[in-house]
Amino acid sequence: MSALTEAEMHSIADRLLGAITAAHADAVREVYAPDASIWHNFDEVDQTVDQNLATLVDLHQRASGLQYTEIRRFLAPGGFVQQHVLVGQAAGGPLHLPAMIRFWVEGGRITRLEEYLDTRQAMVLYAG
Repeated sequence: MSALTEAEMHSIADRLLGAITAAHADAVREVYAPDASIWHNFDEVDQTVDQNLATLVDLHQRASGLQYTEIRRFLAPGGFVQQHVLVGQAAGGPLHLPAMIRFWVEGGRITRLEEYLDTRQAMVLYAG
């Protein structure tokens, strides 16, 4: 396995974020390896790709105008780390959700990601 380059890191991450903000499930699926595992600190459960796509559909039903801001990325062994703030408008008010994701990548596709966020800042998605 060769080391990921900065250009590859940005390409993979930009494709994923673009697909998520556009609510394009097939494009999200293409960035993930077929057996990718998606984990979140708030439930500590590994999701399959299909389960994660359902989570993203739910996110878009609860918020509009989603954008990733304040993006910072750093290469890490086997992949990279991204810090960002997800912003948008939810029924309960403005969404402002800082997060950090650790990505593992093989063959240009995400094989695993671990997302860390404070669920109190996501409560606006469930209010209103």
